[in-house]
Amino acid sequence: MKVSALFRGIPRLMCLLLLVLLVGCSAAAAGLNRYSSADGRYAFLYPTGWIRVAISDGPEVVFHDLINSDETLSLVIAPVDPDKRLEDLGSAVAVGEKLGRTVIAPAGSGREADLVEASERADQGRTFYDLEYKVHLADRDRHEFATVVADKGKLYTLAASTNEVRWDRVATMFRSVVSSFTLNY
Repeated sequence: MKVSALFRGIPRLMCLLLLVLLVGCSAAAAGLNRYSSADGRYAFLYPTGWIRVAISDGPEVVFHDLINSDETLSLVIAPVDPDKRLEDLGSAVAVGEKLGRTVIAPAGSGREADLVEASERADQGRTFYDLEYKVHLADRDRHEFATVVADKGKLYTLAASTNEVRWDRVATMFRSVVSSFTLNY
């Protein structure tokens, strides 16, 4: 009797375990919405509660948090030689340092960017460089996580940025958002 009662509880235990695993797997993507360009060329995830803002001269796409308005997600698309692959522009560290000097903290901007980490990953046959920066401004420090990919004569840079004070709380989400960037053709 006792043995059969024990075996009757196993299916319940398995169902509970499966439920816990499914909830845990979906937590990383919870609270994220999908953005796709009008032409379907690129897509990425952005946090729920963030709104798109129109900027006439600057990034292609910008989102910011409604509550913490200094938290931003931006996509910059710049021309690059169509025959060049990302690797032809340099290693992840070399490209990261150059972006730090020319885009994130150009001379005269009052900002200073330190490249914290640079790594390379492959996705759908394309090379991406993931770059992490600490950015020093006169009145505060910021943290930025970006991914860069070159394709068909364009250099795409998707970057998420926040105040250094909040970095530890949003780092995992920012990494998920930035690494979600895909090119569709």
